Amino acid sequence: MIKAGIVGGTGYTGVELLRLLAIHPEVELRVITSRSEAGIPVADMFPNLRNKLDLCFSEPIVENLSQCDVVFYATPHGVAMTGAAELLDKGVRVIDLGADFRIKDISVWEQWYGMQHTTPGLVAEAVYGLPEVNRDEIKSAHLIACPGCYPTAVQLGFMPLLENGLVDINHLIADAKSGVSGAGRKANIGALLCESSESFKAYAVAGHRHLPEISQALTQMAGANVSLTFVPHLTPMIRGIHATLYATLKNNDVDLQPLYEQRYQDETFVDVMPVGSHPETRSVKGANQCRIAIHRPQGGDTVVVLSVIDNLVKGAAGQAVQNMNIMFALDESAGLNGIALLP
Repeated sequence: MIKAGIVGGTGYTGVELLRLLAIHPEVELRVITSRSEAGIPVADMFPNLRNKLDLCFSEPIVENLSQCDVVFYATPHGVAMTGAAELLDKGVRVIDLGADFRIKDISVWEQWYGMQHTTPGLVAEAVYGLPEVNRDEIKSAHLIACPGCYPTAVQLGFMPLLENGLVDINHLIADAKSGVSGAGRKANIGALLCESSESFKAYAVAGHRHLPEISQALTQMAGANVSLTFVPHLTPMIRGIHATLYATLKNNDVDLQPLYEQRYQDETFVDVMPVGSHPETRSVKGANQCRIAIHRPQGGDTVVVLSVIDNLVKGAAGQAVQNMNIMFALDESAGLNGIALLP
């Protein structure tokens, strides 16, 4: 059994990790930390875990965490970089669900996250944990930078187009919508029911922290610098991301449906839907799944890709577990076979 620990077990991604790992057939949860809730039974805070998890929150003590085979950081940015090095030195594998190791250019990271990076050496060591791109590197990795939720949906949607050089990389557009849980489990006026319900808005149009992460990944796929316009929106729902992606084709004769089907035919967690489909966020709620549909309105040179995920699962905790499965040579889908919740 893999002994696992979670640093930051009280946020939405933390409790999603708990939900998935508590029933994982190859995992024993050993440590769940929270400075503010230390000593409180986990199931008292999250009653969905009653009779599934008999642990209390504890202080994030290195001696306890170092007894684990893998430690997940489900924490705000700036936390994992202060503790990962010591755990790695003790032979513990680390999977960071935050942003500390995603962006390779340290100056860019510091610009967007507004703080000094304390362990820049680990950034070069970290493997970007998008299995559909870096599966081989993940197998031998000791430090995983788990992709953000918006970046996951956008990358999986654009990937076949960029890998095959089929579109103008100077005019890519990602119009993405997220449920309110993407803002995290914290006191935030904008996330209150009366503020977000029955409303819809764009935000961070001038620049979102996920933009440099997405641009970095798309540039690697394309083999050249891309120009991306990324506009996120807040929608009045709890979970889900819907990314509507636009690009201009270089060649109108390319049949995109088989291209996508072939690219993802061996990817358990990417579902290329039939021609004419319009995937819904509810079709992936609670599941580690990305559903994609490809459109060419009026048969023109504009391709529209629709990509939906659950931001807390394939966009966070589920993808982290998928990475863990690969790192420890388990069945990649272990603990992740749940079907999406409907209605």
